[in-house]
Amino acid sequence: MTVVTAPSSSASPTPRQVWIRIRGLLLAVLVLVAVGVTLAATHSGDRHGRLDPRSADRYGSRAVAELLKDRGVSVRVVTTLQAATSAAGPDTTLLVAAPNLLTPDQQRTLRTATTGVAGRTVLLAAGPPSVGRLAPGVRAESSVPVVTRAPRCSLDAARLAGDIETGGFRYASDSLDALACYPADGLPSLLLIRQQAAGDTVLLGSPDILYNDRLDNQGNASLALQLLGSHPHLVWYLPSFADSSATNSSEGNDGSPNGNSTGGESSFIDLIPSGWLWGTLQLALAAVLTAVWRARRLGPVIAERLPVAIRASESTEGRARLHRKANARDRAAASLRHAARARIAPLVGVSPQDAHSPATLLPAVSARLSATAGGLHELIFGPAPSDDAALVLLADRLDTLEREVRTS
Repeated sequence: MTVVTAPSSSASPTPRQVWIRIRGLLLAVLVLVAVGVTLAATHSGDRHGRLDPRSADRYGSRAVAELLKDRGVSVRVVTTLQAATSAAGPDTTLLVAAPNLLTPDQQRTLRTATTGVAGRTVLLAAGPPSVGRLAPGVRAESSVPVVTRAPRCSLDAARLAGDIETGGFRYASDSLDALACYPADGLPSLLLIRQQAAGDTVLLGSPDILYNDRLDNQGNASLALQLLGSHPHLVWYLPSFADSSATNSSEGNDGSPNGNSTGGESSFIDLIPSGWLWGTLQLALAAVLTAVWRARRLGPVIAERLPVAIRASESTEGRARLHRKANARDRAAASLRHAARARIAPLVGVSPQDAHSPATLLPAVSARLSATAGGLHELIFGPAPSDDAALVLLADRLDTLEREVRTS
C-alpha cells in the first residue's frame, strides 16, 4: 500500500525555517547567560559593597580594617541601628558610613545614643539631610572636588598625616569647640567637634581616604588610622534599608506631617539607585528610536504585482488553516454564508444589494424551493457552529442548498 504524504503548506514552517528564525535569539540568550555566569564568578566571594571593611575591591575598605586590626583595634561591622547604638561606649569609635541614608527618626535616635558618651563618632560625607540632627550647630555647604589638600590646623592627627586627598562636603560651625582642617574655599572638609566631659564627633566631607585604592596615597592611611584607631574598638555601621527601624518618619525635615523631598519618607523610586533609573530611561529611548527607525524603513504600503501566480485553491487552503489555527469558526462560518448568499441571490431574482437581507432573500428562496423560511434562516443567517464537525456540516448544507436552487 502506498502512503501519500501531503506537502507542507506556508502555514507549517519546516524545521530548517524554524531554526533560521530562532538561532539569533538563542545565540543572544546564550551570550547573556555566559556573561552573567562570568560576572557572578568574578565578583563573588570578597566583594561586598562600597566602604565595606570586608570588601577588597577598589571602593571597599578592607585595607584600613586590616591595618587597624594589626594595631590591636577590633573591627565590628553592624547593619542595624539597634546594634550601632548598643555598641556605643567610652572605648568605642562608631563610624557611620552613610548618614544621609538614615531616616530622621534614626538620626535622632543615633544622636541621643552617642550624646554624653565618652567615645568618638565619625560621620562620612554627612550632608544637609543628616548633619543638622547628628551634629547640631553644624551646617553642610556645597561639595567640592576631591583633591590633595593641606591640613592648616592644630589637630595632631592632621599635622602628622600632612596632605591628604579630601573634599566633598564642607562644614560651618556656630560657636562650637571645634577644630577645622583641610579647608576648601574657606570652609573645612574635616571638622572635629569636642564635647565637654564626653567624646567627640568627626565630620569628614568625603570618604575617599578609606577606599582601598586611595589608602596609600599621600597621608590618607595615617589620618584614617588616627581617626579610627583612637579607641580599642571600632564599630563600622553600614545603614541598610532592610533595617526594621528604617520606617518613614511621622514628620518631615521641616516638621510638617507629610515631610518633603529631603525628609525621611522615601518612595520606591527614591530607593532605586540613580544609575538604574538612567539605564531604564536610555533603554526606553533606544526602544522608541528603534521603533521609529523600523517604521520609516518599512515605508508606506504600496500595491505590487506578485512575482508568481498563486492558485485560488492554495489561497483558500491557507486562509482556512489560519482560521483553524485561531479556532475562528465564527469567521469561517460567516465567510461561507456570505459567499453562499452572494451566489444564490441572482438565481432567485434578488439584487446584490439585498442579497444579505433576510427579509428579502429568505422569501425568494422559500418560494423557489417550496421550503419553510425558518429552516432556511438558521442555515443562511444562523449562529456560529460549536465545533469543527458542525462547521463541515454547515459547508455541506450550503453546497446542497446552492445546487437545489440552481436545479429547481
